[in-house]
Amino acid sequence: MALTDQEVVRIARLARLHLTEAQQAQAKTDLNKILGIIQTLQAVDTTGVEPLAHPLSAVTEVSLRLREDQVTEISSVERREALMVNAPGSAQGLFLVPKVLE
Repeated sequence: MALTDQEVVRIARLARLHLTEAQQAQAKTDLNKILGIIQTLQAVDTTGVEPLAHPLSAVTEVSLRLREDQVTEISSVERREALMVNAPGSAQGLFLVPKVLE
């Protein structure tokens, strides 16, 4: 599957990227290379291969070293307001962002 020029323009628009003609051509080439690699990977027969949590799991026993969840900061209205200063828009203590999905 190869991307068309129109699809590259649409992807750039959705990502809010302003690309020149040369950049669009380069993006098309790069994205098509990535899609080619994905097609190659999908062609590999993985029947009977168990999913791994970590690539080293195939060679040795690897246990996940996860820490316990701990609250490290105290929540307060003042702290929230200080953090919301950086928001481009906010309402009721939440970040407002532009819609990116159609």
